[in-house]
Amino acid sequence: MRLVFAGTPSVAVPSLARLAAGEHEITAVLTRRDAEIGRKRVLTPSPVAAFAEAAGIPTIKANRLDDEATAQVAALGPDLGVIVAYGGLLREPLLSTPRLGWINLHFSLLPRWRGAAPVQRAIMAGDPETGAAVFQLVAELDAGDVFGSITRPIGTDETSGNLLDALAVDGADLLASVVDKLAAGTATSAPQRGEVILAPKLTLEDARIDFSAPANTAYSRLRAVTPEPGAFTVVGDARLKIHEAALAPDAAPLEPGRLALDGGRVLVGTATHPLELVTVQPAGKRAMPAADWWRGLSVTQGLVAE
Repeated sequence: MRLVFAGTPSVAVPSLARLAAGEHEITAVLTRRDAEIGRKRVLTPSPVAAFAEAAGIPTIKANRLDDEATAQVAALGPDLGVIVAYGGLLREPLLSTPRLGWINLHFSLLPRWRGAAPVQRAIMAGDPETGAAVFQLVAELDAGDVFGSITRPIGTDETSGNLLDALAVDGADLLASVVDKLAAGTATSAPQRGEVILAPKLTLEDARIDFSAPANTAYSRLRAVTPEPGAFTVVGDARLKIHEAALAPDAAPLEPGRLALDGGRVLVGTATHPLELVTVQPAGKRAMPAADWWRGLSVTQGLVAE
């Protein structure tokens, strides 16, 4: 078949690579425009654009899927559109432009966690497992019939970054299988069944850790927002990023938010047992072991994270 692929971040690259290595023709890649990255604001192509350009696949860069983008896709005469984390809504008439419409690889067990942040919301909620699903894209958010899905347990220390990377690889194989079945005319789909739960995009406030919650709840939130948007707390009047932490059920209880040094470990109290801060980043400085940050403080008595 003639395919058009839409995607932007690194989690979409395994799917593009898998399809590019197959027997179908990728007529073009649709991705968001180059963005200014880093402190120096260097204009940088998206990971999907970088892969496509290296592979010699024509690229359409657009932040809005408007009439111009629709016309460019229509001129390609695609049989099928494939979308993985493009970063924007796809509406009519583009939705119906490919002969078979569009299929979407989504990183959840639909209809649980429809929306922009399914993996993050699953970890935050303490779900024991998640997965990926390939479904027919329709006008309603992530509501189309499902062609296939895979499940995967969520590790007790797994971050959203780790989990997304794993699902991106496993999901690429699932996606390629569905594309092959659609080409052969053997694909079947089924309506989504179960409770619909939404997964809205994370905000900066979602990344602020509430240490008045039980340790497992605070730890789940911390893992969910790692690496993006990045967990943080406020100590004194300064923001402290938390890159890595761990449960510390063996430590003596601390008042929620209270910081203490115990045998070389920097602990913070919760509603149950403490968490250990492993790697942190003070404002304006590089990431460092939490114990180094602690030693560099002028005052440690009575410190509270809030």
